Amino acid sequence: MMSIDAFDLKILSALQDDGRLTNQELADRVQLSPSQCSRRRMRLEQDAVITGYRAELAADALGFGVVAFIQITLATHSPGNADKFRALVRRIDEVQEAYSLTGDADYVIKAVLRDLKGLSDLVNNVLMPHPSVAHVRSSIVLDRLKESSRLPLKQLAAG
Repeated sequence: MMSIDAFDLKILSALQDDGRLTNQELADRVQLSPSQCSRRRMRLEQDAVITGYRAELAADALGFGVVAFIQITLATHSPGNADKFRALVRRIDEVQEAYSLTGDADYVIKAVLRDLKGLSDLVNNVLMPHPSVAHVRSSIVLDRLKESSRLPLKQLAAG
């Protein structure tokens, strides 16, 4: 892990709030000169602490009304079978996140879909027929209590 000081934490926190800040706006917020701020931001980008910038889209506004978490158990636990499943997941646009797990399920994926028919198609026509998959269990999100991609930077300042 690279060395992160208080100014770096201020830069990271400000960019988590608004990734569109100009260098001058960022410098004003963190109380550095624009040139110092620019050098620090570039170093954070080069060291892959900042991995990118993107627009966050409103799923509901675009008609994606269903969020589902889908647990998958593989048919066999071999490296080749896991590779086939991972390749499948990377090809599915509806999958926003995918994790390998300990416990009863081998994987859990978060999928965003327009409607229940989309979920049915994903489960019945994509996941279940795939030779790497043995069992699929889905849960539909009723209400989102919190959604964040922010990291708890305060823990770094305390440590």
